[in-house]
Amino acid sequence: MSKVSVLVVDDATFIRDLVKKGLRDNFPGVQIEEAINGRKAQQMLSRQVVDLILCDWEMPEMSGLELLAWCREQDNLKTTPFIMVTSRGDKENVVQAIQAGVSDFIGKPFSNEQLVTKVKKALQRAGKLQALMSGAPPKMLSTGGFANDSLAALTGGKAEVVKPSAPTSAPAAPAAPSAAPAPAAASKSPAGRGQGQLRLPAGSMACVIKALSLKEALLVVKRTEQLPQVLESAVLDLEQGEAAETARLNGYLHAVVAFEPKPDSEWLQLTFRFVDRDPQKLDYLSRLIARGTAQKHFSPGA
Repeated sequence: MSKVSVLVVDDATFIRDLVKKGLRDNFPGVQIEEAINGRKAQQMLSRQVVDLILCDWEMPEMSGLELLAWCREQDNLKTTPFIMVTSRGDKENVVQAIQAGVSDFIGKPFSNEQLVTKVKKALQRAGKLQALMSGAPPKMLSTGGFANDSLAALTGGKAEVVKPSAPTSAPAAPAAPSAAPAPAAASKSPAGRGQGQLRLPAGSMACVIKALSLKEALLVVKRTEQLPQVLESAVLDLEQGEAAETARLNGYLHAVVAFEPKPDSEWLQLTFRFVDRDPQKLDYLSRLIARGTAQKHFSPGA
């Protein structure tokens, strides 16, 4: 029985590793190929056939959309399932990809469960799922939960992750004290900095940018019940300038610490490491750093 093969295309090593780990843990018999951009994938697809393509949108040399258009022009790739893995969720981009012949989307950041569901759906439609699942017994990770998938990908599912405590049965009443004068020790929201939106698998949160470099961003977010996890994949949306230009930067949380020197700190400081190597994004980031530094929106990072 021939193996079911999947091609993973992304210029970010972290994302490729995350996808490959998810595939191997949930589809033990799968054969995985990888390419660092659309051009490399095009060369690979010219030599061999695959059963499914998981592809990033924004990449150097050849984008995911350009690769998709090329695939649909090839007789042997016209019907091959093509899933776009992207942080671009705008209606205009979705319509553009649908018109080019995309099979499905996976939005960044994604959880392991979301990845598995989309892959199963695509292989089912292609008539390949049964052959793949019967090839070997499934081996599921035991980490569980949206927030721990990236950590599992890097640790092989062996790291013990402490999950946030479930809320108590008696509902908290944070709104009640707001009518009374705030206590003297109340935390103040960090101000005078650039603003952004951090997208995590479990949801989005507004953030304040303390420092920014081509390698990473230092962010401050308000603490919630769902605590961000170290090594969790994420997307940082930055909007600056009069034209309201938005950059969607892929990365992961390198560090999570309390912003205030107390155990009940209301704010968290996150170190967000970028994984994109797209020259277009790096150029935008450079201009953003220069503009933000000049306007004192944030400090230039190391």
